[in-house]
Amino acid sequence: MGIIIRLDRMMADRKISLNELAEKVGMTNVNLSNLKTGKMKGIRFETLEAICKVLDCQPGDLMEYRPEEQSE
Repeated sequence: MGIIIRLDRMMADRKISLNELAEKVGMTNVNLSNLKTGKMKGIRFETLEAICKVLDCQPGDLMEYRPEEQSE
């Protein structure tokens, strides 16, 4: 997939643990970990908003788009 999740970088910049962020956002540690590692297929805007609020960032700070290489 061409979307790369940068949640771990933002968490490190803000010095917040996975457990602390999960508690503040109202998610389970497992779901937040799956998001962080890119194992989730999607995210609700409500969840994205809560993460941005806690981390004081923009959605674009959490995600990056990189086009996939096309094989010929």
